[in-house]
Amino acid sequence: MARPNAADVRSLSDSDITEQIDGLRRELFQLRFQQATRQLANTHRFKEVRIKLAQLLTVQSERQRSTAS
Repeated sequence: MARPNAADVRSLSDSDITEQIDGLRRELFQLRFQQATRQLANTHRFKEVRIKLAQLLTVQSERQRSTAS
């Protein structure tokens, strides 16, 4: 999974960002569950999911701060 650049993430609508954040949090939970039961094969997915989640959360908080000002 290639990392999306900031322009791609910023072009998403607020609802799309929220949906993706929820999906990534669910996936991160499932990855932790698989790791705990020793069924996880792709450990690199942790890093990929965390980075994408951080990008989405950053854009979401930037938008919230800009509307609050």
